[in-house]
Amino acid sequence: SYLDQWDIRTLNDETQATLALNVAISDWAKEEGIADQEILDRLKDHSNRKMAEKSANYGVELFRMAEKSILLQILDQQWKEHLLYLDHLRQGINLRAYAQRDPLNEYKREAFNLFDAMLINVRKVVTGALANLEIQVEQSPQSGINDDVVAEYERSSPEVEPNLDNNASRPMVRNSKGNIDPNNPASWGKVPRNALCPCGSGKKFKHCHGKI
Repeated sequence: SYLDQWDIRTLNDETQATLALNVAISDWAKEEGIADQEILDRLKDHSNRKMAEKSANYGVELFRMAEKSILLQILDQQWKEHLLYLDHLRQGINLRAYAQRDPLNEYKREAFNLFDAMLINVRKVVTGALANLEIQVEQSPQSGINDDVVAEYERSSPEVEPNLDNNASRPMVRNSKGNIDPNNPASWGKVPRNALCPCGSGKKFKHCHGKI
């Protein structure tokens, strides 16, 4: 059976470390006729569903950005280490000539094996990083002004008449008792000197009823 052929404990530990999955591999291994490929397919299915849930929870765009960022960082780190290994290999490859081997061919073979191992390690590290990824989304703090405060402010604020004069420095404030009567200066309240005269003449107040 599969249980007798494989180290299930190590497989379970690697699954938790790399894929962040807690699945019943030991129970799968006890099934009659279970094969390696079926175990692999089940692990892939669980992993794909977990990644789909992460993408749905964080949003597809945000999760894709995180994937790209993690991939670039890990690839950059692994590539630097690969170049360092190649440098060490180049320093001692000439010693292969004492074993009647061509140093150039030996270097090509070893370099290819190192590159292949780097790609495998990149896949493993990236998969583990994404499987254990937790994104903290910061929420903007609330302003602290509730609807009651806004409503009270609107009730207590005076009505402001739109200022159509580009040269006017301040808007005209209405009298709190009601609308402005053009024929009754007493209803105008305090009119800024650069505002239009409430009488409707089209002149500034300082050149009309506010003329000294």
